[in-house]
Amino acid sequence: MHGLINHTIQRFVLDSFGHRVWAQVALRADLCAVMGTADFEPMLTYDDAITPRVINRLSAVMKRAIPDLLEDLGAWLVSNPDREGVRRLLRFGGDDFEEFLHSLNDLPERATLAVEDLQLPQMEVAQLDDWRFTLTCRGKVQGFGYVMMGVMRVIADDYGTLALLDCRTAPPEGEVITVTIIDRHYAQGRSFDLGARG
Repeated sequence: MHGLINHTIQRFVLDSFGHRVWAQVALRADLCAVMGTADFEPMLTYDDAITPRVINRLSAVMKRAIPDLLEDLGAWLVSNPDREGVRRLLRFGGDDFEEFLHSLNDLPERATLAVEDLQLPQMEVAQLDDWRFTLTCRGKVQGFGYVMMGVMRVIADDYGTLALLDCRTAPPEGEVITVTIIDRHYAQGRSFDLGARG
């Protein structure tokens, strides 16, 4: 697993729950024994088994369901001011929420352009009718679909679109998100300037 993903999980925990919670998670996940440190380096590569272990231990420490935590991680990823670059990468995908949805097919390739050896799960978007879409996520580790749920909720608000999202597990190692657009112009969208720095 690319260290940037694990580092992002660590930053989410630190920003959302504090150093004490991360220390408990790292201890329960036995990170110091496995890696020699409790901190992830963004540009290193880690064993794929470490990521779900950290997420499972976070769930136990926080006494919250894993899907809820991963959805919060996705929302944090695109709403935290320090992660403006992620939001910009996603908003570059289209002028409205539907174009954004279709652009998710190419998101793994765009992510690789930004970070050469970063491999995101495969994504496949299908349009069922004028109002309904599905996003299928498949990767080495389960749960990415719930992260994308959080991302899409924030981005839908970004575009001023009201949408209902539902995620279900789709073995092997994947999730399917159903997106139902209720109102394309529910609210005024957030401004987006391609030339801005963030």
